[in-house]
Amino acid sequence: MLEDTIIAISTPVGYGGIGIVRLSGDRSLPIAKKIFKPRKKNTEISALRSILGNLYHFEQKDFFEEAYLTYFPKPFTYTREDMVEISCHGSPVTLEEVVRLGIKAGARMANPGEFTLRAYFRGRIDILQAEAINDLIQASSFKQAKISYNQIEGKLSQRTASFRSQIIQLLSLIEASIEFPEENLHLSRKKMSKTIEKVIDSIKRLVESYSLGKTLAEGTTLAITGRANVGKSTLFNSLLERERAIISHYPGTTRDYLKESIRIKDSIFTLIDMAGIDKPVHPADKEAIKKGRELAAHSDGILLLFDSSRKESLEDLKLINKFKDKKMLFLFNKIDLPQKINKSKLKREGKNHPFLEISALKGTNLEKLKGILHQLFVPDQRQGEEVILHLRQKLLFEEVLESLLEGKRLLEEGYSEEVIAEEIRKALPLIGKLTGEIRADEVIKEIFNRFCVGK
Repeated sequence: MLEDTIIAISTPVGYGGIGIVRLSGDRSLPIAKKIFKPRKKNTEISALRSILGNLYHFEQKDFFEEAYLTYFPKPFTYTREDMVEISCHGSPVTLEEVVRLGIKAGARMANPGEFTLRAYFRGRIDILQAEAINDLIQASSFKQAKISYNQIEGKLSQRTASFRSQIIQLLSLIEASIEFPEENLHLSRKKMSKTIEKVIDSIKRLVESYSLGKTLAEGTTLAITGRANVGKSTLFNSLLERERAIISHYPGTTRDYLKESIRIKDSIFTLIDMAGIDKPVHPADKEAIKKGRELAAHSDGILLLFDSSRKESLEDLKLINKFKDKKMLFLFNKIDLPQKINKSKLKREGKNHPFLEISALKGTNLEKLKGILHQLFVPDQRQGEEVILHLRQKLLFEEVLESLLEGKRLLEEGYSEEVIAEEIRKALPLIGKLTGEIRADEVIKEIFNRFCVGK
């Protein structure tokens, strides 16, 4: 597979000023020469220099586009193979024809992420860096883009290598004291415990960073819920700053759910507008309420709306109790109308849940609401700390942590050094899986299938 020369469009699908077709492999330049002819005859195609020319249709024996060709010789390339980039106008039909001609000339269409896969197989990057490349391409915020850039530069890989180095150093000292007792190399249990604790604390912080990473990479899902006609759709529209949901004074207008995303500072929030959770009067209402409860249960947080112009009801109290274990914000809506609700009673029932008084219709306190949402649902990044963006990484770091915690427990309970070392040693192959040093084909396939074809 690595012996093939691959080709693909590297720029986004659609029309643009510039489009790029990329080749990688030993035959990249010979294949490109069949399609590209320099403007000046007898021009030598030299490395790392863009050459102006025309694209040649060797089947029709005619030129069809002007272009630049840049040749990148191995090993100092993205894939560590010979690479060629052909830049022309960003016409989809032209770019597709270049690829078709390239395949006719001996290249193979690249698979999703195959350029980056080759960079990984050739040892230019590890799996953590490969994941970060795709994260940077798909970043939904500048903050996530900066985190991904740092990981492409190897910051997370270096941190992981540091954990591995500390564990190996500890194991070497333990095993040296076991193998050569006469050399007086015995490592005190206090020092062993201190070393293990240091690594444990660092990995714990990394695992905890996933809550921020998930928020940045996937966004935060917030379910707007409450009784019928409390203003859920009005709030939904007001936050979106456009009329997305149908609004009516009649209860039960919303029978299906709507999902839309908004950006608050550096984070994406997905808002779900749903049917009012109240007593159903129609079979469709019953199904809508059921679906609303499911969506709310699986969301990252709840915006629980109350109609301040009406007295609180048993249904309001039931909703507070139903979602008491989720991260929730109480919103007392319709403060532009005469107030009848007993806010103190609902606050007491909600205990520690924060609250805000708003008017979704008039826009009162909506900017303040956005600030509270960001503060409540987007964790802080510790200064200088790396952030993990993938569940795969989090789960493997948790397994490493579990192995070290078990080793620490065995140490504290007085087990022999051989038993302690055996438990701690389990962390090493897990770190190998994190960086891709130990390859799991199904994991590698899943990671690179997320990439676009030209990367």
